Formats: sequence, C-alpha cells, structure tokens
Amino acid sequence: MNLSAPRSATRERTSTETDVRVHLTLDGQGKTDIKTGFGLLDHMLTLTAFWGGMDLQLVCEGDMNVDAHHTAEDVGLTLGHALADALGDKAGIARVGHARVPMDEALAEVTLDLSGRPWLVWRGDDLLPPVLAGEEKDLWREFYKALVSGARCNLHVDFLYGKNGHHLLESAAKGLGLALAQAICRHGTTVRSTKGGLD
Repeated sequence: MNLSAPRSATRERTSTETDVRVHLTLDGQGKTDIKTGFGLLDHMLTLTAFWGGMDLQLVCEGDMNVDAHHTAEDVGLTLGHALADALGDKAGIARVGHARVPMDEALAEVTLDLSGRPWLVWRGDDLLPPVLAGEEKDLWREFYKALVSGARCNLHVDFLYGKNGHHLLESAAKGLGLALAQAICRHGTTVRSTKGGLD
C-alpha cells in the first residue's frame, strides 16, 4: 500500500430524476464547489467537507420542480459511493470517529464507524421544525440514510438539544466532518478489524 498516494474518487449517477457528479479528495484542504439546486443542502455539504479537511466538487441537476427529495437522496448515495471508493480497502485508517459540536443554543453528536456495515441511527429529530427551507424535515434523514448506504458505514446522529433547525443541522454537518476526519486518518498499514477485513 502506498501511503503517499492521493485518496480520491469520482462517481456519477444518472436517472430520470437526477444527474449527479461527485469528485472527492479525502486528504484535501476543505475546498468545495457544490451546486445541488437546494441551497441548504449545499451549505451543509460545504460544512462537512470543510470540517473534514476534504475537497469536494459536486453538481446535481435534479427534479427540483417536484421537491428536493430525489436530489438529497441521490446526492447522499453518490457521495457515499465516492467516499467508499476513495477509502479502498481501508487499510491503515482509524475507522471510527466521534464529535460533539455546538452551534449557539444547539448541540449535536455524531459517531461514525467505517465498518462496511450500513446502519443509521437518527435520534432527537423531534427537535427539528416540521419544515426547513421549504422541505419536510424527513428529507435530512433520507439524505443521511442514503449516504450511509453508499459509504457502507455505521452512523449515529443525535440531536441533543436546541431550538433553531438550521443550527441543529449545522451542528450535525460539522460533526460529521470532524468524525470523518478522525475515522479516515491513517495510523498504520493494516485493516483495523479482528476479522482481517472490512466488507
């Protein structure tokens, strides 16, 4: 394994609902160029990449005339696939990460395991208002669910307290970036699993 090799991946997904193109560099500088057609999603993806120290170029042309559901779901899935591709066999990575991030009155906790076993735990979303930026709050669970499916990771997102929906989502987005930065950090050359591999 070449530890100096850049860890990056490009993924595309095209359907009758969306056309998504992603280029992700794990060992980046937090630089982004994101255009999904849904401003709040752009903002949250920018935060995750910045706090994770990753470079992310992402464009989605989706059926926003319907709503943002297909866009959020397909962006999450394609980004997850790019993350999995960039990690390769995951040799040498820490694998797990955790962060608690405040945003004014709000606090969210994110815990991550790049285990190869997709599972999302999404708690405390009763704190979110029913609608954020014109979309139902369930859209955010679907985004993270799709991300987990594509990346094949175990992700726990806990909204602990807060009043402002934007602040709560921002806490989680930053927390995801910080948790990813920990989990993808290289500590050696072997896969961190007593099974000998992650799938």
